[in-house]
Amino acid sequence: MSTTLIITVLVCYFLVLIGISILTSRKATSETFFTGDRQSPWYLVAFGMIGASLSGVTFISVPGKVINDGMAYFQVVLGYVLGYIVIAQLLMPLYYRLNVTSIYEYLEKRLGFISYKTGAAFFILSRTLGSAIRLYLATIVLQLFLFEGLGVPYWVTACITILLIWVYTFKGGIKTIVYTDTFQTFFLVSSVIICTVIVAQTLNVDLIGLWDKISQSKTSTGHSLSRIFVLDDSNAKNYFFKHFFGGMFLAIAMTGLDQDLMQKNLTCKNIKEAQKNMYSFTVVLVATNFLFLILGGALYVYANSKGVDLPLKTDHTFPTLALTEFGTLAGIFFLLGITASSYASADSALAALTTGFCIDFLNFKKKEEKSKKRTMLFVHIGFSVLFLIIILGTNWYIEKNPKTDIIDMILTLASYTYGPLIGLFAFGIFTKRNALNIAVPFICIIIPAICYITDKHSINWLNGYKFGYEMLIINGLLTFLALYVSSFLTNKPSLNHEN
Repeated sequence: MSTTLIITVLVCYFLVLIGISILTSRKATSETFFTGDRQSPWYLVAFGMIGASLSGVTFISVPGKVINDGMAYFQVVLGYVLGYIVIAQLLMPLYYRLNVTSIYEYLEKRLGFISYKTGAAFFILSRTLGSAIRLYLATIVLQLFLFEGLGVPYWVTACITILLIWVYTFKGGIKTIVYTDTFQTFFLVSSVIICTVIVAQTLNVDLIGLWDKISQSKTSTGHSLSRIFVLDDSNAKNYFFKHFFGGMFLAIAMTGLDQDLMQKNLTCKNIKEAQKNMYSFTVVLVATNFLFLILGGALYVYANSKGVDLPLKTDHTFPTLALTEFGTLAGIFFLLGITASSYASADSALAALTTGFCIDFLNFKKKEEKSKKRTMLFVHIGFSVLFLIIILGTNWYIEKNPKTDIIDMILTLASYTYGPLIGLFAFGIFTKRNALNIAVPFICIIIPAICYITDKHSINWLNGYKFGYEMLIINGLLTFLALYVSSFLTNKPSLNHEN
């Protein structure tokens, strides 16, 4: 693809996003920014959440993972389904009943001020790291295939990326994002379908023939590229039960206990519409993830049949082939897909982090409207700058460790940072006790540290056992148990018990 065409596609794309922002942010107040005035159509929320959930990491890393793991990642996706049912039936009714703006307000009502601030702080840590690292992938693709050829340094590319997000989210907040994410999800889903069809046509097969070719091809470990279930090695990181139950708790933590995605659900008119949204979202998310895995298998089948040398980093496989091998149409839709997936995730995270920090740490509800808008602006800018710093740091780390699997890196980080949130919410919902408040932040720091040390030495300490995403479950369980033990050290009666 020519540089001129790439620039034209991206300029047109962002002009549309800015146009949507202008239309949806008219007469916007701080309440509009945080809740969308609770008037969002559930079907728009459901569809838009796909883009926010998948991100550029899914778009690039999931197809790339197929060469090493086959389609074993789908085990995690199947676990998501069970997790989303828990969210729809347990957590969402709780949030709607309490009428919260920040979901961590529940922790204050149930466990007290310190637990509330601890939970909110862990969300900010988790979402800031995860979203910035996801956005890194979009910046590196733009750098490799556009800006590097123009002599633009990487840090400038990263700055431009952050600036574009800030421009179309700073005023309308979540109301704007419901609509921009719907627009972006359309291009994300369209791009994976179109790219898969183009690969099949290039190989002169239909989709059934493409699946047959994928099934006949081998991963780097000698298994079929189409293998989903790993049941033969319980020590392996991708063993079925580790992936499935790890996926379940990842969904609960990274969706149900995450202000970003729950903020979208809370913009629906009522709990019934929010639940419709969640179940519709689940169906589309599962189908879309499976399409990404099929695309990944197709990319490697194509490379093997055509003798194409693939890059060392599996994250670069899809962009390299889409922009150099499959023609202009595939290149355009790849650009739209990676841009849509990365920005849909990052823009909603930026709005959610601004919401979380304002509501949970700045006593925002007691400020006047003019003061609220000024505070929102500064917080929004602050998180944008923080995103930039993390993106630049991630780029430095990846250059030093080129074999890093980005999606594994993000989900592993989530296992440590979301574990305390699972423990806090589970303790609040499933017990009637009250934890020793002063101990809560220490428990939520010490338990992930113990889990990290255990993970690093598990092969030697546990007879070759390798932890996968089940570390999130262990982290949450140990946090729950520590909170329960601490409850015997306080005579303070339990606060309101909501379940």
